[in-house]
Amino acid sequence: MDSAEILAFAPYITVIIVASVLGWVINTHNRIRNGYPLESSWGVAMHPKKDREAEERIKLLTSENAELRAQMSAMKERVETVERIVTDQSYGLVQEIEKLSIEKKGASN
Repeated sequence: MDSAEILAFAPYITVIIVASVLGWVINTHNRIRNGYPLESSWGVAMHPKKDREAEERIKLLTSENAELRAQMSAMKERVETVERIVTDQSYGLVQEIEKLSIEKKGASN
């Protein structure tokens, strides 16, 4: 192969190299965006190093998350109870009786 033949393939080689690099960049971007761990050149996942401060922060966030979940379930139970009381037919009857007694007191004064 002489240099003229090699130069004839140069645009094709350039396109292949550019497409490979662009594919690698897009793949890395998608991995970062979707939360997948990045890999080194040998295919080994690169995880962020965990230090003592990060571990403490994770513990605090985990306990706070558990507390918030407990509060949320308690609030959910309370809302269900209030919904049950308000939609109960006797509740509406009690409200009407109280309304009539208030009107009766207002008329007698």
